[in-house]
Amino acid sequence: MIKVSVMYPNVPGARFDHAYYAEKHMPMVKAKMGDSCKSYTVDKGIAGGIPGAPATYVAMCHLFCDSVDAFQAGFGPHVKEIMADIKNYTDLAPVIQISDVVVG
Repeated sequence: MIKVSVMYPNVPGARFDHAYYAEKHMPMVKAKMGDSCKSYTVDKGIAGGIPGAPATYVAMCHLFCDSVDAFQAGFGPHVKEIMADIKNYTDLAPVIQISDVVVG
């Protein structure tokens, strides 16, 4: 199992529409990817690691897939449409990481 993490840095003054992201963008991504995306989560950053510190990321999503190949097969054919939707919820550039899920 792999996890694709898409993280949006918490930049002062940046725009991020959490409702659009959770209610429209991510369901669209899941629908496009079909069974290649086993599940996903959406996180809203609320605080940093020390009291009073801001969250490092304003939002994150995590897509769970059987393998990198499965992710690429599900995401690749729709990448242009999925990426084109980003402007509808943010002006931030995402940070992306693919991880092997060791314990889950």
